[in-house]
Amino acid sequence: MKNYKLIHIIKNALNTNNFKNIIFFIFFAIILTLILASKYIFFQNLINNDGLSKREIVANKTIEVVDAFKTEQLRKEVAQKVDPILVPAEDTYIMSNLVSLINNIKLIRDNQDINEAEKRTRIDIMLDLSDAENKNYVINFFISSSDDMFNTVTNWSKNVLNSILKEGLSEKVFESNNINKIIFKHTQQNYSKIQLRVITALIEQVIRPNMIVDELATEIARKNASNSVSPYIVKFERGDKIVYQGEPVTKVKRDALRKAGYNVLELNYIGLFGIFTYVSISIFIFLYYLYTFDKKFAKRSYFLIIGMLSIVLSIIGTIIPDNFSFYYLPVPAITLLLAIFTNGRVAMFVSVLLIMGLGITLQLPSENLVLFTCISLISAIAIAKIKYSRRVDLIKSGFEIAASMIAIVFIINLIERCVIDISPTILINDLIACTITGISSGILVLGSIPILESLFKVITPFGLSELADHNQPLLKRLQFEAPGTFAHSLALSNMSESVAEAIDADPVLTRVGALYHDIGKLKRPLFFIENQTYFGIENPHNKLNPRLSKMVIMAHPRDGLELAKEYNLPPQIQDFITQHHGETLAAYFYNEAIKEEGAQNVSKDQFRYSGPKPNSKETAIVMITDAVESASRTLKDYTVEEINNLIQKIINDRLTDGQLSDSPLTLKDLKTISSTLNRLLRAAHHKRIKYHEDIINELEKKENFNPILPDFEQNNNESKKNDKT
Repeated sequence: MKNYKLIHIIKNALNTNNFKNIIFFIFFAIILTLILASKYIFFQNLINNDGLSKREIVANKTIEVVDAFKTEQLRKEVAQKVDPILVPAEDTYIMSNLVSLINNIKLIRDNQDINEAEKRTRIDIMLDLSDAENKNYVINFFISSSDDMFNTVTNWSKNVLNSILKEGLSEKVFESNNINKIIFKHTQQNYSKIQLRVITALIEQVIRPNMIVDELATEIARKNASNSVSPYIVKFERGDKIVYQGEPVTKVKRDALRKAGYNVLELNYIGLFGIFTYVSISIFIFLYYLYTFDKKFAKRSYFLIIGMLSIVLSIIGTIIPDNFSFYYLPVPAITLLLAIFTNGRVAMFVSVLLIMGLGITLQLPSENLVLFTCISLISAIAIAKIKYSRRVDLIKSGFEIAASMIAIVFIINLIERCVIDISPTILINDLIACTITGISSGILVLGSIPILESLFKVITPFGLSELADHNQPLLKRLQFEAPGTFAHSLALSNMSESVAEAIDADPVLTRVGALYHDIGKLKRPLFFIENQTYFGIENPHNKLNPRLSKMVIMAHPRDGLELAKEYNLPPQIQDFITQHHGETLAAYFYNEAIKEEGAQNVSKDQFRYSGPKPNSKETAIVMITDAVESASRTLKDYTVEEINNLIQKIINDRLTDGQLSDSPLTLKDLKTISSTLNRLLRAAHHKRIKYHEDIINELEKKENFNPILPDFEQNNNESKKNDKT
């Protein structure tokens, strides 16, 4: 017994709508994951786990690929050959050091308080000379030379040092050359051997490199040299083998395979789980948004449309070859379709999630993601501006989208050119792709709408515009078989549309729903008073008892539903047919039954419509407006007070009777509906004053007035006289 209860509980849980929805979304997530991962799975079938080709692959066309590794090597070699760029450093301290050295030697030389040996010792300490013989010659010169000779040689040393510093002395030259060679190169006259030794000894003590490396200029020069190196191209002629069976698939081989049309992306089980996780999170985010902000689209039919379009976009994204421009992806067409079947917000939300998913899983460049995100927004805005009665506006929106895509590609190209060089061929191919994608989006959407409407039983504003055509078979029948009902439906549709616009409901759906709400009266048109006057017949209800009359009258929603299904009217229009009376009481026949049978023998439930109650703003509007429009014909005086009292009574009756309990109308909406209907009824039932005959009578009283009436006025007056006669 316990097992039976457990099985029963599990069975009930499995049959709940929530569980079915969860299963549906999990199944959809798996399907979308497999589609997005199909490129990776294909490559894993081509290459084994060791990175070796499973089969031989031959080039089907001439393929040129860049060997990035060799190109980079060549560029590094060229860059390394560029010598560092040297710039003069601050070198005044070198000359000042020489001057200080000479002055110190002169002080020792001129000092009379020390002997020659002490002078020799001090000068020896000051000069760092390794060659002993040369040291003796130099010290002897500093001590024993005349003042004129000392000053002359030291001045020569200054001139030689100045010449060396002006030319510049790099670290490399300083280390690789003997100082004697450098000094000899810059001597401008013949010096004696001893003089040359002294000059060399002095300069040797202070000379330092005065040229330093300009790191920035050197780096720029090396980059320019590196960029000047042409890419190393590997060429495969048609018929050449790209890879042999068992050969390692290098990066160059992968690039060649990509250009040959093969996918070269890899994916392991962790990556597959990552894609599934992203898809699941995206679905959850979308559902959370939908149930929070646009709950009216949280229906299975809309889920099926959104799911199917998502799958179509994902399939196209995965089958586009890598050597094709990805701008052929029909994101604008999908966004337009989503916006038409739902609204711009939902379309934008779904499109962005799909673009992000494709970008992550297919590793699309950032410029593609930027373009498609911008175009999704533009497409959602463009669809809001079109007139649904003019299908050509869709084609125009396609041209607008194409122009927008071209402009965005140009902007992206200008930005990228500041960083990298872009081939003009790639830009031209992208512009062609944008033009084709944009223009074709409007055409594709125009052709897809009827198919999707028929497949998923969801009506769009374009379909509603078609249904509003009075040449539709059902409306044509209503016009000829039940002309009074048709006139009522026509007036109701105009009033309901204005009311829907006032409270931000769907005016097109409301208008069309009002046109078809009473088509059930086609089955027995003469039993409804609005048609009896037209055909000039006696009211047949006079010969029927109230219960039978009630059955005939209250059957018209059910009869209308049968006709709607027969003529394939969408479910949204069928709701107007079944809900425009809700579960209201047929008060007239109820009161007549009480008169005949007594109040104790009559129940209100027996005289109520079968419903259901209105569950949307649009159907609730038609219920209220239908009652107001019909009841307004019974008024004797169409004053503001009379009309207002009638409208308030009908709205209050519907509220107290609970007929609006399932609709999303607010008290503010009801107040707006009341004021709008009041204005519309006053406009429809305005009064006219007699002016023609009164004016003529007044003029006839005036002296010498004999008006000459046009023939049509004379005929009109004669006909009136005949009528009076």
